[in-house]
Amino acid sequence: MMANTMYKLGAALGLALALSACAHQGVAALDEVGVPQVPATLSVEEADAKLKQSASEREAAENEFAARELECYSKFFVNNCLDAAKEKRRLILVRLRAIDAEANYFKRAESVRLRDIDLARTQEDARLDAEQRAAAVPKPVKVVAPEPEPPKPQGKSVAEREAEHAAKVAKQAADDAAEAPRRAAREAAYARKQADAVARQKRVAQRLAERQAEAQAKAAKAAAEAAGTPAAAVPVPVPVPPAK
Repeated sequence: MMANTMYKLGAALGLALALSACAHQGVAALDEVGVPQVPATLSVEEADAKLKQSASEREAAENEFAARELECYSKFFVNNCLDAAKEKRRLILVRLRAIDAEANYFKRAESVRLRDIDLARTQEDARLDAEQRAAAVPKPVKVVAPEPEPPKPQGKSVAEREAEHAAKVAKQAADDAAEAPRRAAREAAYARKQADAVARQKRVAQRLAERQAEAQAKAAKAAAEAAGTPAAAVPVPVPVPPAK
């Protein structure tokens, strides 16, 4: 672990020195097709260091170009001076863009590699977990069905039928005994209703006879007054109660 850390620190220091030297020169080594050659990145930390150093050099190049541009306007050959300043800035930016592209590509590739490692580890954990669950499944328990009960004899015996008949007779007797008070109460209520009806009939017949007698008396009095003779007393009939 210590050796790896020292190696990364040494690589980062060497990269910083190389970038600083290139910044002062304004040019970078080119490959066969004219693309700046960038040392291969070996870690994410080294890639971050490259990007940070590149941003710093880009800012320095822009500041240097701004200062050089002001200086050129004080010279006789302004355009030649400006072209030289622009070309120097262009070469620096080309080199820095190549460094940024290589560092970002490494970081993306490293992210994909780590993601694939995590995915493979997750799949392996899932496989092991499934195997453990499958091994832990209990064996099915054999279910023993109970022996069937012997069939009951068809029909009822004589003793069972006699017991059922005796139970029905006893229940009927109990129901009759419980119903007797209610039956007597209903009969007494019916007798009272009949007596009340007879009494009402007597009262109605008496009132009817009294009204008829009063009507006859009034008619006789009116006839006597019309004939000029005193009217004879009309006997009031006595109502006769109906025979029971």
